[in-house]
Amino acid sequence: MDEHEEGYPRLSFVELMALKPLGTREAKVNPDEPEKIERFESLAAPYRPGLGTRSFGGHVYAQTAYAASKTVPKGMVIHSMTGTFILPGRYDVPYIYTVRHLRDGAVYCTRAVDARQDGQICFSGICSFKRDEKKDDFNHQAPSAQERYRSILAGKRPEDHPVSPSVDADWWIDQVAQGEFVEHEFPGLDVRKVDMKDYNSTPEVKRSPEKYRQLTVYSLLGSPGNGSTTDANELRRREESGEFDNLYACAHMYSSDKNSLLLIPRSLGIKHWSSMASLTLTVVFHLHGEPLRMVDWDASSNEPASDLPKKWFIQEGWTPRSGENRAMHESWLWSPDGKLLATSYQDSMLRLDWGKL
Repeated sequence: MDEHEEGYPRLSFVELMALKPLGTREAKVNPDEPEKIERFESLAAPYRPGLGTRSFGGHVYAQTAYAASKTVPKGMVIHSMTGTFILPGRYDVPYIYTVRHLRDGAVYCTRAVDARQDGQICFSGICSFKRDEKKDDFNHQAPSAQERYRSILAGKRPEDHPVSPSVDADWWIDQVAQGEFVEHEFPGLDVRKVDMKDYNSTPEVKRSPEKYRQLTVYSLLGSPGNGSTTDANELRRREESGEFDNLYACAHMYSSDKNSLLLIPRSLGIKHWSSMASLTLTVVFHLHGEPLRMVDWDASSNEPASDLPKKWFIQEGWTPRSGENRAMHESWLWSPDGKLLATSYQDSMLRLDWGKL
């Protein structure tokens, strides 16, 4: 069955990231210190935006990090990953992840991961993990999105914003409204688009596309425990121990790529292009522990573990530079209380359709 056919269940993030271990081996790169290699296979079909045959790039990006997280000691949490998109991902072929142990240190460890489909490498990433050093001797950040865009966000719950379209382009949105296309639900996360039209239509933003901004709000779908417990107190104990921190990091990474590149032509006033694709994506986490976690325990009462309220995070996206058939997308990921949780940097290919300009 096509995972996007009507009636197909919408997967939780845990279900979406599920992996099957395929075993461990040692490569004799260095006779004195063999390199350990672990392999995993994806179990759920990735999301595919619109009507295309390509899978959502955020899936392989996040699942690459998740596969790497299965190979590190307890207490090691993702703090950065840089990945290169080599071939378009297919939605109908499982990913095979090969994780190489590059280094295991006391505070940092590093993994190199190749993602393959039908034997071909389609994505390759370097994922770095770190242990909590329990020190915070210096700290600074920019004013939060909640503060700077207070007038836009005021008076609305996250759920009041419309669901982010699968393809955030006018031609797609118009044809969905006319009933020509059917919008498929995004799995794993609830992602919603904040209306920024008034902000972005000012003369200042029109003159300077790098000042264009798009806010999205997102939260986790399903329980991080994936039905392993129905007891909310037990789930909270496990979360506070850090058990789900790498899963949460991958959820933030997954969300950061949704419609990210489509911000670029919008900000530049481009309506037609011949091709667009991610080249590289880096996500750096600035905070770990509580700011990373996605269950809203303050809002919960006696709900079962599967229905606990989730925190809503904000992604603030923009494009600082374009040229040479490429363009950058950057974003800040903000925790609900205004902490700068992570930064994303994405280099993309962008070629215009000159016949329609």
